[in-house]
Amino acid sequence: MLTVLVVEDEPVVRHGIIHGVDWAALGCRVTGEAANGAEGLALARTLRPDLIITAIRTPGMDGIEMLTALRAEGNPAHAIILTAYGDFDYARSAIQLRVSDYLLKPFSDRDLENAIRRLHAEAGVKPPAESPLLPRVANANGYVQEAMAYIAAHYARELSITEIAEALSISESRLSHLFRKDTGHTITGYWTRYRIQTAMELLRDHRVKVYEVASLVGYRDVAYFGSLFKKLTGKTPGDWQMAVSSEK
Repeated sequence: MLTVLVVEDEPVVRHGIIHGVDWAALGCRVTGEAANGAEGLALARTLRPDLIITAIRTPGMDGIEMLTALRAEGNPAHAIILTAYGDFDYARSAIQLRVSDYLLKPFSDRDLENAIRRLHAEAGVKPPAESPLLPRVANANGYVQEAMAYIAAHYARELSITEIAEALSISESRLSHLFRKDTGHTITGYWTRYRIQTAMELLRDHRVKVYEVASLVGYRDVAYFGSLFKKLTGKTPGDWQMAVSSEK
């Protein structure tokens, strides 16, 4: 039976999803609900659901940022995203995050049920392994968890320890100490690993170009991106893409 996490900021819509669908008949069970991406990220890390149903636009961290963070951590959960008409192009870009399906609001219970049936039909695909680059951190200090979430939300642009510390209202030295203690990495090192792990996930789509992925994760210099990628993975981005494509 698939376990399901529902992430939707509109209470009426969230209630309708949870209580309007015959989950048992679909071989599913709802194990958690969240009103925004940050809550969803925390629950996904704890509950490890098989399927995440999420809206794109939620307060604070949105659904796409949440899925990006989870993919970078190696979380293999299936995902169905819920989108308003104006978000449709944004929703299609989420295919890079291995989204199983997307539904245009307003949608019916039958639309959602059919999406889940399609998911069941395709579920024979082996999920990706846990992330080899990012640490699995259990019971981390609250500031460390917040710093990791901040990096997940802003990884594709330039970041500094000063910015993160100021956002969390903690001194740079204290945050650096706690982060290294709980993760085994410096903040800068973790940020780099997060970018490269995200790139690894994006490269699973054989249609995307290496230079496009470099830009998506924040690197203007493709050669520099390639050298970092090889240093951390042992493969060039192109070799990695060919290797994962041959596994499908």
